[in-house]
This record gives sequence, structure tokens and C-alpha cells, in this order.
Amino acid sequence: MFNQTIRLLGPQLLLAGVLIIFVPNLLNGQTKESRPIYKQANQSVQDRVIDLMGRMTLEEKVGQLSTLLGWEMYEKTADGVEASEAFKKAVQERNIGMLWATLRADPWTQKTLETGLQPDLAAEATNAMQRYVMENTRLGIPMLLAEECPHGHMAIGTTVFPTSIGQASTWNPELIEEMASVIALETRLQGGHIGYGPVLDLAREPRWSRVEETYGEDPYLNGQMGIAMVKGFQGESIASGENVISTLKHFTAYGVPEGGHNGTSVSVGDRELHQSYLPPFKDAVQAGALSVMTAYNSIDGIPCTSNGYLLNDVLRDDWGFNGFVVSDLGSISGLKGSHHVAATLEDAAQLAIDAGVDSDLGGYGFDKNLYAAIQSGKVKMDVLDQAVAKVLRLKFEMGLFENPYVNPELAAQKVRSAAHIDLARRVAKESVVLLKNENATLPLNKKLNKIAVIGPNADNIYNQLGDYTAPQANSNIVTVLEGIQAKVGKDVQVDYIKGCAIRDTTQSQIEEAAALAAQADVAVVVLGGSSARDFDTEYEETAAAKVSGAKEGEIISDMESGEGFDRMTLELLGDQMKLLKAIEKTGTPVVLVMIKGRPLNLNWADEHIPAIVDAWYPGQEGGNAIADVLFGDYNPAGRLSISVPRSVGQLPVYYNYKNPKRHDYVEGSAEPLYAFGHGLSYSEFEYTDLNVESEGSAQDAKVKVSFRVSNTSEVDGEEVVQLYVKDLVSSTVRPLMELKRFDKVNVPAGKQETIQFELTSDDLQVLNANMNRLVEPGTFKILVGRSSRDIRLEGSFEID
Repeated sequence: MFNQTIRLLGPQLLLAGVLIIFVPNLLNGQTKESRPIYKQANQSVQDRVIDLMGRMTLEEKVGQLSTLLGWEMYEKTADGVEASEAFKKAVQERNIGMLWATLRADPWTQKTLETGLQPDLAAEATNAMQRYVMENTRLGIPMLLAEECPHGHMAIGTTVFPTSIGQASTWNPELIEEMASVIALETRLQGGHIGYGPVLDLAREPRWSRVEETYGEDPYLNGQMGIAMVKGFQGESIASGENVISTLKHFTAYGVPEGGHNGTSVSVGDRELHQSYLPPFKDAVQAGALSVMTAYNSIDGIPCTSNGYLLNDVLRDDWGFNGFVVSDLGSISGLKGSHHVAATLEDAAQLAIDAGVDSDLGGYGFDKNLYAAIQSGKVKMDVLDQAVAKVLRLKFEMGLFENPYVNPELAAQKVRSAAHIDLARRVAKESVVLLKNENATLPLNKKLNKIAVIGPNADNIYNQLGDYTAPQANSNIVTVLEGIQAKVGKDVQVDYIKGCAIRDTTQSQIEEAAALAAQADVAVVVLGGSSARDFDTEYEETAAAKVSGAKEGEIISDMESGEGFDRMTLELLGDQMKLLKAIEKTGTPVVLVMIKGRPLNLNWADEHIPAIVDAWYPGQEGGNAIADVLFGDYNPAGRLSISVPRSVGQLPVYYNYKNPKRHDYVEGSAEPLYAFGHGLSYSEFEYTDLNVESEGSAQDAKVKVSFRVSNTSEVDGEEVVQLYVKDLVSSTVRPLMELKRFDKVNVPAGKQETIQFELTSDDLQVLNANMNRLVEPGTFKILVGRSSRDIRLEGSFEID
């Protein structure tokens, strides 16, 4: 691709914060018979990086920063799988150092259960690629393989967990860390090294298509979930053979695009950026995250992929991040084609790398454009060297030069094991939120005569799994219908009818569904949305789906959520409301189960349906988990991590908006229908004996908060206790209240637990008018309760 080389290395290199001065004798003092320093495992990583970079040409350095699309890089054969000619060509002509989504299978990649790879073959494929680069390139630098891992490794035959919005609804970081370690193991066993995730964008715009990928609207909860994912992914050491590098997405403020349009501009002030949108990323970086992905959007006119303030001043200088930054797919070329801040692709490459981007996802942002920018002098050699060093350092730290291969037999044995499936059921159970339960409609009796299971999401595996999911064997997924059937056995008659689709209205069976419900003891109606891509969907270069209506005579896809499917309203689409109203009219008790990726309008259901359960996208064990909740084998303890609005006219709706308190509209309340932190239980809990003690000054404050939670019912249950803080007077405008601590506590029937939290100065800080972070003296209020709207105890303390 390139036709010339330049000097081997610049005079100096900044590696992990240390200024390295190159000494020629270090490289030239070796005999031809000795092994190069970079191939000696007993040498320091720093020395190995220096040695290797001293041997690399400009083409090889530039190639290390290219992350190409990986699913075209293998070929299935009669005997197994091997590296493709496309891979060999990319290695030889472009010196690539990384691949993305090699094992991904979905309609975008056109990989199916037949053309994609089961875990053992996946391991063989990645081994074949590694073997080729180790044995057929001049320096034998192993590949880094990045995979999508938000709620399971996005590959065939892996374990599918609830999407992130459901994970956050567990309010259980320890459980999410355990889940992340399983995702990492399944990825690493197949030859992956980097897991894309977690997504730490605050979701304060429910019309946006990617709400399901987030942990909701709150900075603190997002941060705790981010820490859990990073610890689970990376473990004690990325050299373990069981862990992967965590890539945080999307840096930053991506989740609040104007009008809900995915990837468009964001209007966020600097103070709000630092108070709300950056803290979850900071938490995850301080937990050790080794990679960060830039966002597609711009902030105050600066695209995130060319924002040196964010990537260098904040991420590296302020937070001490020493990993590598990767662009989102196509976002470097997007500086020219989308944002129009670069006149040429060469200029776009220069803007990105100078801003702190180290790796090009897609492989067409840097590559020849970066090479040209270096040759023309637009990009300095030491800037390139710093980026390459960050990538090489992680290859050495992961042990890939010594152990580039994986064991296909272990992949076959351990991926989607029975233990992993059990964990998927546990995460799904804990993610289910009981929104309403009038007259103790739930739990259901297992001795009912007839149960009608109705709705487009009652028996549809892909509508249950969410976006970023690979094709699945039907036997791997338990739908709601199947979960109910397994729960009640053959003694109870369970009848099913779809009733309608999510969006299409040409094949609805409203009357038939109502007739079925009328004959039943209870009707379980499963509605919501879908992020299920199909092979007829068209896609952008960024992998986002293109929204399109059906042509005359064609059936409309169910997909109304997932990347690219932004909404104007939050109404249930198609004939779903007609179906629900027709069933309610029969007089049969109705339990509404919602499976979806974003908050939807539930005003009518809240007024007319006695029991409402929100399961988000619950993953492969969703049917079993929902049945566990419906029949009382699991007492629901999920809590909302995002507010459910009454109308799009209220947006944005989130609990910790800034003072002053909002007043109602002419048409109705300004409050959300269901508030952040809301979720019911089959138990009843009482909060008593709040005690607040503070000591120290503003610089070293410690506030100890204790209280008791009693289970006053006859049912064992878990309670999510939530502690909020309100700063009564501050020099800049503060939120009405802020979540600062929470815990999920098991309280047996008739028993009580004492809960203790400790706050520090970090929890009480404000950004003052000069953007200095400090604790201001004054009075703070402590609010303890079951949700942001269900406060049971109040206290206060003073800071001198």
C-alpha cells in the first residue's frame, strides 16, 4: 500500500506517562544469534515496547492502529476454518494490528447459524489468524481482536444476558460483576481480547434508539455498574487467559441527542458535562478500564472524535488514563463526511490523532490518510509513536507474544455452560420490575384451570433478546409462553395466541384473542417493542439500522428500537393498544408484561390493568425469569433506573433535574408516571430509626447514616434501599436530589436489618462559579426511601 519508509523511530516516546529516550546501542548491541528483546518474556514491558518500535517501519506503525471489520477474515472449509485471503491481504498490504467483530453474527454481517461459527470453530478461526501473523510477517506481532460484549459476547452459541437497562434494574453491582466475568471468559476462550462495553451514556432522552444499551439516567448508578463491568471484564490481570480489556462507550454525552436523533449534536454546558455525564466514565477509568471509545456526536460544536480537551486534558491528564482510545466505527472519516470540520480525509486523520485517538475502528480513517498526514508533516512522528506504544503495551501485558492461541476444546466445554445459563436466569429475575400490583393480583396461583398467554412478545425469541445479539438456536431461548408452561406443568391448560404484531396491523387477531382471554382464569398479555434485526433491514456504514416502511403488500418489521430506530412518540405501536383494551374489556384479570428497550407510554394500562411487570429485554432465560416472578417463586426486587414519562411533551424527564422544582402543565402533572428507583415487592417494608452523624470539615467530611428496614409481611423479600442527598444552599444551581448510596438487602419475613452508609467529601462536592470542585459549608438533607418519589425517612447535617 505504501511505497516508502522513514526513520525507524522518533527520538523520544511517551509511554504510560514516562518519557523514554531512545539509545541506539540498546538496539544495536545484540548479536544476530540472540533473540530480540521484544521476544523475551522476562524483559520489562517498557523495554519490549521500545525494542519492537525501534524495529518497525512507518507502514507497520500505522497498520497497528487499524481495526478492520473481522467477519470477512475467516473461511469455513470442509475440514474446519482458516484465515481468509482477505485477511492475508490486509496483513501483508496494510500491516493491520487489530480486528473488530470477527465472531459477530447478525443480519448486518450476513452471518447465520450456518455461515457463522460455533465456539470451537471460532477458537480455531482466531488461532488460524494469529498463526498467520506470527509466522508470515516480519516481526510476528499478534493481533488484538475486539468483540461486542454488552450483554453477552455477540457470537453464536454464547450466553445471552439481559440488556444493560435491565442489568441496571437489578441494582446489584456484585451480580453484574459476576456476569461480566462470564462474558469475558466466553469471549477470551474463543480468541477475543477486547470487550466493547460497558455503555456509560446517561439516558435522558427515551426517544433515542439506544436506551436499552445504557444503565439509565443517573450518574452514580451508572458509575457503579461501570465499575462492576470493568472489574468483571478485566479481573485481576488481563494476562489470565480468562479476561478481556474493557472499552468504555461512548465518550461522551451521546445519550441526549437533540430530538432523540442518534449521533447528532448535543447541547450540554461544561458544568453539566462534569457533574453528570463524565463521572460514570471517571469511575470506570479509576477502576482500571484500559480502553475508551469516542462518541459520534459533537458537544458545543466540537466532535468527540477530535476533542483534545476531552481525550487529553480530561481523560489522560486529569484522570490518569493510560490505555488507548478507539474511534467509533467511521467516526474519523465522519469528521469530514458528517460534521464537516475537515476538508479532506487526511485532515480528518490529523484532527483525530492529534486529539488523542489511538485506534481507527473500521480501518479507513487512519491507514493511508494518516500515512499521508505524517509524510506531509501535518502529524508529528512522536504523536504516532505514542499511539502505537499504547496498543503494543497491551499486547505485551496480555501475554499475546507468548500465548497467542486458545484451546478450541475449552471453548466448546465452557461457553454457555449450565452455570452460565443459571446466572443468566438470576440476572433476568433480578432485572424484572413490578410496576403495579393492585389487589394482590400477583403472584398467580399455579393451580389455575386456564391461562391465556397473548401478545407479540409472548413467544418470539428475538424480540426478547435486544440489539447486539447473534442468531440463536430456538432451543437456547426460553420465551414467556415456554416459561409459563414449564412452571405450571400439564395440569393447567395454557392457551396461546399472538393477537397482533409490534408494528404490522395486517394480520391482527384481536377478536380471537379476546375470545381466548374470556375463557381463561387470567390473561398474561406480553407487549412492548423489538430491537430484532432481520435480513431485509438495510444498514448504515456504522451498523445502525435504516428506518424504512414496508412496501405495499409487505409485512412491516417489528423493529422499533435498537441502534438507528429513534422514535417521535413513546406509544405502543401497531394494534397493541387495541389488543390490550379488547382483552381488558372481557373482565378476565389481566397481567401486562412489557418486553422492550425504552420506556413506553403506560398511562392507560396504569389506569385499567391491575398488574404490570416490566422485563426490558431479559435475555435467553427471560421466559423462566418472568414465570418465576409471576408465580411467586421469586419475589421481585428490580427497580427502575430510568423514569417512565407520561408524555413526550414532558421530556426530558429525570429525577435529579436542577432547581427550581417543576410545576404542572395545563394538561396534567409534570411528574413521571413511574419515578426513578420505583419497583414493588410481594413484601411490605417499614423504615425507622434514622440516625445521621457528621464529623470533620469540608475538606475531610465523614457522614454516617444508619436506619432500620423491617419486613412487616409474611413473605421473605429483598429491598433496594436508596439514599439521596440534597444540598440546601449552594453557589451554583444544584439538582433537587442526588442518589449517593444504595444497597440490595435480603430481609426475611418479620425480621429487620440495620443499614449503614458513609458519605465523604467527594459525595458533597459542587462545581462553583470558577469550575472548582469543593464542598461548601452549609446544611445538607438526607433522604432515604424506596424510590426517588417514595422517601420514607428525612434528616439533615451541617458542614462547617
